[in-house]
Amino acid sequence: MELVIAVLFGAMALIAVIALAKAVRIVPQQRQDVVERLGKYKRTLNPGLNLLVPFIDAVRTKVDMREQVVSFPPQPVITSDNLVVSIDTVLYFKVIDSARATYEISNFLQAIEQLTVTTLRNVIGSLDLERALTSREEINRHLSGVLDETTGRWGIKVTRVEIKAIEPPPSIRDSMEKQMRAERDRRAAILNAEGHKQSQILTAEGEKQAAVLRADGDRQARILQAEGQAKAIRTVFDAIHQANPSQKVLAYQYLQALPQIANGTANKVWIVPAELTKALEGMGGALGGLSQMVGDAPTPQASSGASDVEREAAEAAQAAAAAARQIHDEVRVAEAQATGGHGPQGLPAPEPVSPNSLLQDPADQRERG
Repeated sequence: MELVIAVLFGAMALIAVIALAKAVRIVPQQRQDVVERLGKYKRTLNPGLNLLVPFIDAVRTKVDMREQVVSFPPQPVITSDNLVVSIDTVLYFKVIDSARATYEISNFLQAIEQLTVTTLRNVIGSLDLERALTSREEINRHLSGVLDETTGRWGIKVTRVEIKAIEPPPSIRDSMEKQMRAERDRRAAILNAEGHKQSQILTAEGEKQAAVLRADGDRQARILQAEGQAKAIRTVFDAIHQANPSQKVLAYQYLQALPQIANGTANKVWIVPAELTKALEGMGGALGGLSQMVGDAPTPQASSGASDVEREAAEAAQAAAAAARQIHDEVRVAEAQATGGHGPQGLPAPEPVSPNSLLQDPADQRERG
């Protein structure tokens, strides 16, 4: 009997311990437990110490309230230009209502995955490949809006959706690499051409400035040279006017220049009149009569060099007479070559002129004539 009583007290103690264990529930931080009473939702246990009715209340689900990260496997998606790309997505979400997440849907994680794939195909299907590769932010915002609107009634908040990778087919990748390489080559060629153009422009600007500076220097040099020549001419002109030269000096200068004119290399043809000797005789008479002109008396300073002037004048007259004879002979030879020795002869040869006759007075020649 005593044994039966002992077993009974042991069973009651065991039942009491089990009931106490079921009645006390400690919930950790960032977790909520959904409690059902007799199969019906009763309440949600918050973090801390909670008491339950043993054998009547039971914990249905333990829900993690922290933000969770789920990476979905690559999904094949067709773009608007009929290219199949593989897209990896990463989803960030958190449970904000554990009771609704438990009773509104059986498996919210699988539902979120399928909803993400469906929405992603709808979004990518309206974009071409190039826009899909460059519009990730737009795709992320669209996915977040659709998922957040749908999962809100499940007690789940989708915080962020990220596209981890978009992998086009290998052939498309090769084409894209070639296109990018061609684009880089084009940009390099454009930059090279721009640099060459800028270099040519700078070189042309430098040459232009150099030409302008050279032209300005040449202009200044010519101006200075012209000013120097003008000053020299003005000085000579003033000196001539101050010296007041006589007609004899001018005639003497003419006689000195006559042989140089005759010896010029450019003088190929001379037209010599028949009265050349008479003209020289008249010139000599003019030189002889210059001494009788009014106001042409020699100055005391010039009388000392009169003999030198007369000697030089005689030499110049001789040179002029020799040049005249040479010119006359050349004319006769040219006429003989032109007529072949049978045509009309040229003008009769003038009488030889002596140098002294050039310096004689024409009045004396008229008396002798």
